[in-house]
Amino acid sequence: MSQEPTHKSLDEINQSVEVPSVYETSFLQKFLAYSGPGALVAVGYMDPGNWLTSLSGGSQFRYALLSVLLMSILVAMFMQTLSIKLGVVARLDLAQAIAQKVPKSGRYTLWIINELAMMATDMTGVVGTAIALKLLFGLPLVYGILLTIFDVLLVLLFLRFGIRRIEFIVLAAILIVGVIFGIEVTRATPNIVEIAGGLIPTTHIVTNHEMLIMSLGIVGATIMPHNVYLHSSLAQSRRYDYHNPKQVNEALRFAKWDSNVHLVAAFLINALLLVLGGTLFFHTNSHFSAFQDVYNGLKSSAIVGSLASPLMSTLFAFALLITGMISSITSTLSGQIVMEGYLHIRLPLWERRLLTRFVTLIPILAIGFLVGFNDHDFEEIIVYAQIALSIALPFTLFPMVALTSNHDLMGVHTNRRYVTVIGYLLTSIITILNLQFVLASI
Repeated sequence: MSQEPTHKSLDEINQSVEVPSVYETSFLQKFLAYSGPGALVAVGYMDPGNWLTSLSGGSQFRYALLSVLLMSILVAMFMQTLSIKLGVVARLDLAQAIAQKVPKSGRYTLWIINELAMMATDMTGVVGTAIALKLLFGLPLVYGILLTIFDVLLVLLFLRFGIRRIEFIVLAAILIVGVIFGIEVTRATPNIVEIAGGLIPTTHIVTNHEMLIMSLGIVGATIMPHNVYLHSSLAQSRRYDYHNPKQVNEALRFAKWDSNVHLVAAFLINALLLVLGGTLFFHTNSHFSAFQDVYNGLKSSAIVGSLASPLMSTLFAFALLITGMISSITSTLSGQIVMEGYLHIRLPLWERRLLTRFVTLIPILAIGFLVGFNDHDFEEIIVYAQIALSIALPFTLFPMVALTSNHDLMGVHTNRRYVTVIGYLLTSIITILNLQFVLASI
């Protein structure tokens, strides 16, 4: 087992939530105590980048790419399980664990790559929030972007009352967004049989070039580096006896339950988005790949017929605002994990959070002034952000599989050989697919 780091990951919340003893018997009580980190991670699987790929995939190919969404979330479950195991067993986040194993030059290189990935992730949340504010209130994008500074202050405010407050808020946000899209999809009356058929993979996904590119975009928007870093830290937020093997096993068990339940929720919301795009916009000549297009389309009787109403479009924009704000909060936490883990920066909490946010806002504002803060140009930025995430992903997943397969670090919880093989195989496939996506997008 590795030596515990001198500075705990996200030290203000590390081991801050007490959980029942292993000798208590209530499954529900234990599940509720461990439930929460999975919700924060699940938000990363339904950020504005996922919205664009799901809506565009539905408008172009109806329900055919539901199978890609399903396969992506299953891979995500596997990867998040490894992340949980690293945090619970080694009591390190991924950045700390990698930094312990590589020389200083390699550590700085990996920090730069992952810092760019964190910036790309944060960018999708910031831009999504700003666009939602413009749709709802007519607020110019530049002001919407600047307003996202305040979500950092919100994190600081709620963390004063403990991580459970943030977990509750995020869970409530997921439920609200799910209800909104449930209402919109129900009103659209999709074909249930066709939806079920879309969950079955077909050869067209590989043989149809446009469908393949969109599938790669969905994969790239789903499996993201920041979720792995975040989960390896949040898994350490529960307080129990780390020296009791039974307690460690139980922590792993319930953390996996928490993760998988919330990832199923993330899949359902993404599926609802894809179904909404496939039901309302598949018959149109346009591919609705922009938030403004969808917002306007939901109000247009020429496009969605009798379903058109300002309420539909307002609910859509409100859901975008919620997910944009929440995802930018979690990406800020991820950025803090990466910066502290690789660079060992020790600053007051409010300085760390503001530094993490300004690292993202400065390039966004610079790009904004160059493109005149145009909506469509900003949504193109989200697409390019997915490319940056695709490039960074191998530098996250390969080390994580290697670390969780290291017996000196993981002890009796070292990956079994078949888990290691599956981990490397999936990571290699994702890397190849993402390279194809990058090449096709350039």
